[in-house]
Amino acid sequence: MSWRLEISHVTRYRYDRPVVASYNEARLTPLSMPGQFVSETQIGVRPVTQLFCFTDYWGTIVHAFDIHSPHQSLLVTSKAVVETTPAATSSSGYTGARGPASWDDLATVEVQDRFYEFLAPSTYVAPDELSGIARDLRAGSAAPADAVVAVLDWVSSQLEYGPGATHVHSSAVEAWRAGQGVCQDFAHLSLAVLRPMGIPARYISGYFYPDARGEVGTKVVGESHAWIETWTGAWAGHDPTNRTSVGERHVVVARGRDYADVAPVRGIYSGPPGSSAEVTVEMTRRA
Repeated sequence: MSWRLEISHVTRYRYDRPVVASYNEARLTPLSMPGQFVSETQIGVRPVTQLFCFTDYWGTIVHAFDIHSPHQSLLVTSKAVVETTPAATSSSGYTGARGPASWDDLATVEVQDRFYEFLAPSTYVAPDELSGIARDLRAGSAAPADAVVAVLDWVSSQLEYGPGATHVHSSAVEAWRAGQGVCQDFAHLSLAVLRPMGIPARYISGYFYPDARGEVGTKVVGESHAWIETWTGAWAGHDPTNRTSVGERHVVVARGRDYADVAPVRGIYSGPPGSSAEVTVEMTRRA
């Protein structure tokens, strides 16, 4: 059964003293794609300014804006209505049918070249000492799709969900050493083991409706969420934090190599140091 989700995302920055100017990008607009249709979307900024919209290298919708008058706060709001559908699940319980690709298939020049950016290390995903773990998990897996499940099992055994144990700039290895993390860390650690195996894997940023009952009309505190997609003959989504299929409760906003490519709001400003940020997400199932 398809769902209709209404999403409200509010980000507010406050500066200790007025700043002269700021330059910003927002990646907050859900994507229309197979299994997901965006029927309404709106981005707002205060102080009011002109927005420039473009699609970045990874296919994410970006709204860029500059503010050239003194301001002591910045408010960015995003609203969207999205139709989502359940995803087909494999016998392992994860999204997508088991891909037909073998280890030999993934080792071809064609695949290595096509997916190079999702096989190479990135800002927060450098294998380091995780390469040995990747090698052992691959050795015990007959096919790449089996290895994906093995990696997700391993990540669940290594990390506990614990807000505050890491920060937004923590790497996969730092989260692994801490033994705790949030969805961003679960995704980064999964990528850091999958890529050395030769399995193309990318980072997904979006929203997750936390109530599995999905009562129509009830507004809940939603989540900015992160999960991954792997390519084993076709792209398939996996949620390593919740160990659930990626389906009607997930809304895709952005894809990239890791968090550095998909930060919801990023920018720089000219003025005295000192700022704070507040983020709230609300989600309502409309149908």
